[in-house]
Amino acid sequence: MRKDFVVIGLGRFGGSICRELVRLGADVMAIDSSSDRVEEFSKIATHAVIADSTDEEALKSLGIQNFEHVIVAIGDDIQASILTTLIIKELGVPQVTVKAQNDYHAKVLQKIGADLIVHPERDMGIRIANNIMSSNVLDYLELSDEHSIMEIKSNHRIAGYSIKDLDIRANYGINIIGIKRGEQIIISPSADEKILLDDILLVIGAVVDINRFVNRAMT
Repeated sequence: MRKDFVVIGLGRFGGSICRELVRLGADVMAIDSSSDRVEEFSKIATHAVIADSTDEEALKSLGIQNFEHVIVAIGDDIQASILTTLIIKELGVPQVTVKAQNDYHAKVLQKIGADLIVHPERDMGIRIANNIMSSNVLDYLELSDEHSIMEIKSNHRIAGYSIKDLDIRANYGINIIGIKRGEQIIISPSADEKILLDDILLVIGAVVDINRFVNRAMT
């Protein structure tokens, strides 16, 4: 089984995934129905191919069934996205990641066997909203509808106190699972670890509890 990737759909989302995978040293086959996009990525991807991803015979001829991971990043054509995903799963590809346009699209993708469904526009919107609401929140990773991991930059309100002093778990029901301090990363810091100004705290918990901590302890 080959350990390289196929990216189908070379718009902004698929194109950025293709570029980053190549940058990280992966071999990538890039597929799109647009000759202009394929020409652009012929200089970036390992292979760039013009193909209709809803054509099962075309995908078979490209050897899609031999790849370990396919990313379906088709833009606005939901029907093409669904049909492409269905064909790829039926061909036996073990890992298929698909971009969803909306919740309905995501439900259909889940039913036909997509392994990972991503909502790039929605997730970016959530990150931006959290960033706007608090200058201390640097990044946001949604774990479920109610729980997340946030990167929170410490300020003068909590700097100099230990995790035990702040009693974050008892007071807010959240946990600090790591601290980024310059180039250093402290994993599972002890209760006696003092928080320094501009430390970046990796906090896990319910979104409502993390926001309560930011709003009450840090403002």
